[in-house]
Order: sequence, then structure tokens, then C-alpha cells
Amino acid sequence: MGVPGPAPAMSRDEVDRALGRLGAEHEAIETSLLALQDHAGRRLLEGAELTGVTKDRWATAEQRITVLWAHFEAYSAALEAARELRARRRWLSPEDLATLTDMLRGNGVTVSGAAVGSLTELSEQLSLEALVDRMNGLYARALDVIVSADSVWTALPARIDLLAAELRRTRSLAHSVGVRPGEHPSGDDLEQITEELTRLRAEVLTDPLAFWVPATDASAAPGGGRPDTERYDRAARALEDVRREIEAVLAVRQDAERRLMLVRDLLSRADRTLTEAREARGEVLAKIAASEVPAVSGPSAALHEQLATAAEYRRRAQWHLLSPLLESLEERAEDELLRARESLTAVTAPLAVRAELRGRLDAYKAKTARHGLAEDPLLIERYDIARRMLWSAPCDLRAAEHAVLRYQQAAAEALAAGQPDREGES
Repeated sequence: MGVPGPAPAMSRDEVDRALGRLGAEHEAIETSLLALQDHAGRRLLEGAELTGVTKDRWATAEQRITVLWAHFEAYSAALEAARELRARRRWLSPEDLATLTDMLRGNGVTVSGAAVGSLTELSEQLSLEALVDRMNGLYARALDVIVSADSVWTALPARIDLLAAELRRTRSLAHSVGVRPGEHPSGDDLEQITEELTRLRAEVLTDPLAFWVPATDASAAPGGGRPDTERYDRAARALEDVRREIEAVLAVRQDAERRLMLVRDLLSRADRTLTEAREARGEVLAKIAASEVPAVSGPSAALHEQLATAAEYRRRAQWHLLSPLLESLEERAEDELLRARESLTAVTAPLAVRAELRGRLDAYKAKTARHGLAEDPLLIERYDIARRMLWSAPCDLRAAEHAVLRYQQAAAEALAAGQPDREGES
């Protein structure tokens, strides 16, 4: 197979068009390089004391920028040489066209090893088109570092400063209600948030690229991605939780006396109900026989002691201690009142049963009277037996209930017969 010969020479019009296109590319690259030189992110990177990922990537980016300028100078020199050759004469000879074709399309641009960024290659031969592609790649990678770092520095420090200002206001408010480190969990949380924000801000300023999440799309433009705000967001949520806790403590300070009075009222009502239950128990034991009456406990000494402690916290303005104690007291005082009411209900249940039996007995008596059975001897006898049991003390509820049922049965039979039942039954 033969070696292919040189490419055919370009025409004059093709040369002029190529020079125009390459000139436009030269102008665009120069504009981009100057913009890169003046980019605010680059100036920040050059002036910052960098660490970590950013230090390493910026060192590489600086090398690329140096190589990029060297490439641009080689590109400019080659383009200027081609322009000078074209400008020598209006009508180009075949030799001129061949030379220009080689300059514009051939690998005629020599780039030194230093410009290439290689320690092993002394030089490299490139075409102008390949050199443009090389410069575009170097520019995109350098710009990606600069734009990414600048995006982090634009977004995070300002947000951290705003959160730090909110943190200072919250700490001042917390101090005013006695929430301090070592004395209250929220005070410890504020210290931890303060330390985290201090560390976070220092790390963002020295290593911004450690807080950058690049775009997953390979075709994304330089600087595609977003700042990583996970640590900031976590600190912000923690501060919000503390702020709500402080507001709860403030609410306690503003409403403490009213809430303490409500707790006192609940406990007082519970105590009165327990007293009533104890008195009722004595009455039940005296009036009801053969009945299991539950014991009634006394007032909760622990709750009364905690109430006294809460009042002392309020007197000393120890709101951070009063807040959780008061919440617990409110819940437990309601439970205490419920317990007292249940105790009273359980104790008085036998009296309620007796009252229900009395009402049932009298209701059936009234019914029989309306049907002309008031003088029925059997009904009178059974009514008197049931009534003596229900109105005597102590009352045997089981026997009384049985007597009421016997009276109801006799009344039902008499009513069903439509006449007084004279058949004797003792």
C-alpha cells in the first residue's frame, strides 16, 4: 500500500475563509482568557490560604492556565505568520498556497515541553485546529475549578454568617431565661452549634471545593453542580430545634403564674375528691353489708412537693428548670384528678346500686297501683320485705336485689292475669 501524498493545496478563497475563521477563534479565545484572568473567583483563589482538595486542584488549574497562555502565544504566532504570508501579494502563487495550506491545516505549530506540561517531551507538533481543541479543554477544566470555588464562596459563607447572627440572638435570649451550657441541654446544643459553624466557615473559606457536588451530566458546562449544604442544613435544623425550646421556656416565663394556679386547682380538686371518697367509703361501710369497698389513698405528696419546687423555680426565675417540671406537673395533676374521680366512683358504686334498686321498687309499686293492685296482699308483703332491706342499715345488696326481683316477678304475674293474684305464696 502506498504512502498517501500531501493534501491538495487550498485555493485563495479557502485560505481567506480559513484565516477569517481562525482569526475569530483567536479573538474569542483571547477574550475568554482575559475574562478568566479577571474572574473574581480566580483572584480569591490566588489570595486565599488554601487547603485540602482545593489546594491540590487549584495548583493543577494554575499549571493549566500557564500552559493555556503558552498555547495561545504559539497559536497567535502561527496565525500571524500565515496572515503576513497572505498579505505579501494579492495573487498567490502555487508555492504560496501550498505553504499556507501546510501552515493552516498541517501540524506546523511547535509547542515546547514546558508548554505541554510534560517533563519527558521536548516539543510537540500540532495543527491550529488541534491546538484550539487543546486550549478549549484546558480552559474548561481551569474554569470549572474557578467557577465551582466561586459558587461555594458566594453561597455558603453568607448563609453561615446569617445563621451565626441568628445563633447569637438565640444565645442571648437563652441566657436571659437561664439556658446555659452545663445547666441545660439546649445550652450545650448552642455551644456545639457555635463550634460547628466556626469550623464550617473556616473550612469553606480554605477548601471550598470540598463543599462542591459536581453535576452528574458529563456534558454540563464548567462549574456545573451545586454547593454541598448538608452540614449547614444540619446546623440550621439544630438551631431551629433549640430556638423552639427557648420559645417554650419564654412561654413558661410569661405564663408561669397562670399555669401554676391551674395545677394548684387541679390538685386541690383531686384532694377534695379523695376526701369525699374517703367519707363516702365510711358511709358505704356503715350502710352496705357484704360489699367489697376499695380503699382510698391519700393526696399525692410527691406532686405537692414538685408543685412547691416549681413555685420556687418561678420565684428564682429559673425558667429553664421550671419549663419541663411544669409540663410534667400539668399532665400528672390531670391524671391525679382522674384517679380521684375514679376512686370516688368505685367507692360509691354500692350506694348507686342501692339507689337504683330503690327506684326500681318504687316504680313497680306505682305501676301496680295504677292497675288497681295496690291492696294485693302478696304484693304488699313482698314490697315490705324489699323495702325493709333497702332502707335498713347495713343493707345486704344481694338479698335486697333478690327481694326486688321477687316483687317484680309477682307484680308482672298479677298484671298479666289482669286481677289481683290471691294464691298465697309466702
